[in-house]
Parts: sequence; structure tokens; C-alpha cells
Amino acid sequence: MATHEKVEHTEDWDQLKLLLEFPEQITYERMRPPVVFGDSVAERARQIGIPETTLRRKIAGFKSEGMWSLFETEQDEPHSTLPPEVRGLILNLKSEYPPMRDNEIATICYVRFGQRPHGRTVRRVIESNPTAMRMFRRFKPYHEIEDIRERRLAIVKLHSEGWNVKSIAGYLKTYRSTVYRTLRKWIAEGVAGLENKPRGAGKKVNLHAMNEVRKMQENPELGEFRVSAALAQLGIYLGPRTCGRILAINRRLYGLKKPKRGSKKEKKEMPFQSSRRHEIWSVDIRYVDHQLPDMGNVYSISVLENHSRCILASALSTTQDLTAYLSVLHAAVERYGAPEKLVSDGGGVFKANQSQAVYRALGITKEVIERRKPWQNFIETTFNIQRRMADYYFGRAESWEELVAAHDHWVEQYNTQGHWAHRERKDFRRSPAEVLGFLTGVRHRPEDLQRAFFSTRFTRILDVSGYARLKHWKIYAEEGLARREVALWLGTESLAVEFAGDTLARYDVRYSMSTKRLREVKKPRLFETNYHRSRPQLRLFELDTLGEAGWLKALRLKDYASRRAHNRPQALQGSLFSAAIG
Repeated sequence: MATHEKVEHTEDWDQLKLLLEFPEQITYERMRPPVVFGDSVAERARQIGIPETTLRRKIAGFKSEGMWSLFETEQDEPHSTLPPEVRGLILNLKSEYPPMRDNEIATICYVRFGQRPHGRTVRRVIESNPTAMRMFRRFKPYHEIEDIRERRLAIVKLHSEGWNVKSIAGYLKTYRSTVYRTLRKWIAEGVAGLENKPRGAGKKVNLHAMNEVRKMQENPELGEFRVSAALAQLGIYLGPRTCGRILAINRRLYGLKKPKRGSKKEKKEMPFQSSRRHEIWSVDIRYVDHQLPDMGNVYSISVLENHSRCILASALSTTQDLTAYLSVLHAAVERYGAPEKLVSDGGGVFKANQSQAVYRALGITKEVIERRKPWQNFIETTFNIQRRMADYYFGRAESWEELVAAHDHWVEQYNTQGHWAHRERKDFRRSPAEVLGFLTGVRHRPEDLQRAFFSTRFTRILDVSGYARLKHWKIYAEEGLARREVALWLGTESLAVEFAGDTLARYDVRYSMSTKRLREVKKPRLFETNYHRSRPQLRLFELDTLGEAGWLKALRLKDYASRRAHNRPQALQGSLFSAAIG
């Protein structure tokens, strides 16, 4: 039997644990002062360097099971519920890269096995199996790997396993910018992004790419960035500088015009910069130059989400009145919810009483930019992009239908192409639609929206001839939409009929907001749409054949007849039998 020399009694844990030989002794000495002397559990946990919850669990087990609780089996260990392969992966990851955090190890376990252990569970596994860890590396440091493809493939493999950029850069002993650049090329080009390409020749320019650029130069206002973004949608990835050189070559070869460029302005701080989606919206109206005869002025009314630069709703209108603006605002709120703030200039339609009532009902705070400072409104930059991308096609439109199609095509292209403001985002989201995603603002129920716009928006079902009834008037909308529901936007001076965001007809009216009486409807203007060609069945004659004089597009109806008062009988009805009978 081994003999021990006499040692001095001590309560210092650092000295005491050196005298203990068995795990059971260590466990007992950890909880002895609180169990025997009633010392503070929290103070004892700080002295011995273990979590307070762990010590309390040990004390509770000792009080219920006695000395048997000191002899824990493998089945009693808290981390033993993890499958062996998960515990093995935890130890391997910690051995391969010791600075890796516990939560990141848990994420990698989730990517590999679909099971995410808690960070504390990972820590217990590592602390209870220190001898199971052996130092090894699957990949050499980045610059020690000879093949450039293998270098970049190592980054891609680690990223696919769930490693974050910081850990990848630390493990491979390289810069984070190198990791980001490699992952961007992998996402954009796939396997081809692993190749080592000479600087300046990363993207191959061929005749197909040059021909596509030439087609886009049909619009002389497009610049190199917009051409590069449009080519990316076709699967042709060329940088803006490369596109600029191709544009210059095509101008010399084909005598194409050079886009007009304004003077470079000093960059100013934007007062309505947004830090999150649907925090701030911007709205404005722009005049659209066109060549349609007898059409008059045409305006583009658009609502922009400031953070993503995404067009939420936009429409062409022959007027810039209140009903046209509220129609576009309703379309944006119906689809994306309401923002916290709405920014505009000092236009009358934006600060009208009906507009203010809508803002209050939807919980929107209205903001106005300073006078003579249109650059404070984010949508001014978007209208400048519209000028470059769409004005050329607006000028070539030969009908209202073509003009609307050119506008809708611009909205789609703008939202899905890369935007200059997002070119350096680390999440690789480049287009306004990608940045906006599926997130919405404060959503409102349909009945709440109807209540907010109740004074200007009315829904009606068209009759078999395409007429809607509104305030004792029958108003023509579109015969091809018979028995369908349309929206009527009524203002003090104009009335518009819409279906699915398309304007079907517009009328000049005299409407009193105080008495709610529609006194006059005149000057009808019908717009060409696809619904005109989808009329349900052949008729004996078309309404168009009646001409402007014979075809009444707005018809005043008679007022409802008042109910007749029932005449009360002057005398009581006599009884059939006399009460004296029987």
C-alpha cells in the first residue's frame, strides 16, 4: 500500500485539486462546501471555475442519489445524446482550427447532418474529450497550394461546409478580401471562376457579345453601366469599362450617337437615407415626352422604396391630378404594405386633404423636401435612369398601348438589372428586386384599405355592355370586361376607370365633395387595351359603329323614385259574424 507524506491542510482549489487522484474525488470536493457548510453555490462556482448551473445540478444529484451520483456512466453525460458522428465532427473541427467558435461549429454540424447542437453542448463535448483531439490539416495554407484552381476550390469547399469567411481566411492564412473575391466569382461563373485568368482578360469578348451591345445602342442614351447590367441578364458578363470600349468601337463603325452627359455635380448628403427596407418611400410625377397625336400631356407617376431603390408601383396618366396619384399609391400599399414615411415635393396632390386622410388612416408620416432642392428626393435619380432607358422608346410609340408597354418594360428591366448603389454589397444582391426580397411593410386588410380610400375609390361590376353605375350615372368602361369588377377613381374634376392596373377610360367631371353629388360627366377618353380585342361574343352591331354622336359613353339616370305612403283605412273592417250568434 502506497504511503503519502503529510501535507498542510488547504482550501485553495488550485492547490487542492493537485492532491486529488480520481474524478469522483474532484466532483465531491467541488460541491462539499455548499453541501456540508451551506456556502454560497454561486461563490463556489466562481472559485472552481465551472458554471453555476452545472454545480447546482451536481448538488441536486448528490442529495437525491447519494454517493452513487459521483460515479457517472457514459449514458448520464449531457453530451451523450449526440450521435457519435456529430461528436466526432465537433472534435475534428476544433482540432483542425482551434480558434473556431462553438456556434460556428454548431452551424457546420447543421449543414452536414441537419442537426444543430447548442453552443454549450459543443463546449462540453470538447472539454470532456481533450485527448481525442489530434492536430491535422486537410488543406495547406492558401499560398502554399501550387495549383490556383486547388487554392480557390479549398475556399469553396470550406464555405459549402458552413465555414464563415473569417474562419476560412484564418485557416488558410490569407485575406478576407481574397475569400470574398473567390466566392463572388464562383457564384457568378461557377467552375469557370476557378481558372486563373490574366488581368484585363477575365471576360471574353466575342462577336455575339459585340452584336448584343450594338442592338442595345439603338437607344443612344444607354451608358456603359446600363449596358453591362442588361448583358448580365442575357448571361453575358462584361464589366462596365469593357462595355464602354465596345460602345466606342460601335460608334466609330456604325456612326451611332454618343449619349448626352450633364456636368458632374458635387455629391451631397441625402436627408432621407434609409437604413432598412420599407422605412422610407419616395413619390413624384414626371412629364413623358411622346409623339402621339391628340393625346396631350402624359405623366409617369412612380413610388420608390428608398433602401432597395425598387419601383413599387408606377403608371402612365394623361393627368397629374389627385385620383391618378392615389391610384398608384393604392397599388403600392396593396402589394407591399405601408411604409413608415413617405417623401415628396410640395405638389398639391401630395398634400391635399384626401391624401392627408389616407396617410393618417395607414399610419404614414408625410415628409416634404426643401424647396428648389429636388435632389433630396431619391426618385429624381430614378427618373434620370428612366430618361436614359425608356425615353427613346416613349418617343417611338405609335399608340397608347405601345406607350404603356414601353413603360411597363422599363419598370421590369429597372427592378431586375444591377443598380449602381448596390454594386459593393457583400451579400451579392445587385438588383433592386433582389435587395427588396419578399419583405413587406405594415400590411393592411382589404377592408381597412377600402376604408382608407373610401372617398375616392369605388368598385363596381360592369353590365353586359361594359357600363358601370356610379351616383346615378352609367359610365362606359370596356365591353370586353363585361361582368368583371373594375375600380373607379373619382375626384372633383376627373373620373378614371381601371382594371388590373390598366386605365380603361377617363372623364372630366364636376363632383361636389361636400354634397357627394356627381353633377356632370363629359369629354370621355377611351384607352386602347388588350381587353378591347377580347369581347365575349359577336353582336348585331358594335358600339363603335354608332359614332361619337350616337354612342353615349356617360348617361345620366333618373333619381330613385320615393316610396309611396300607404293609405291607412278610414274605418274598421266589419266582422264576418255577429258576436250575438250562438
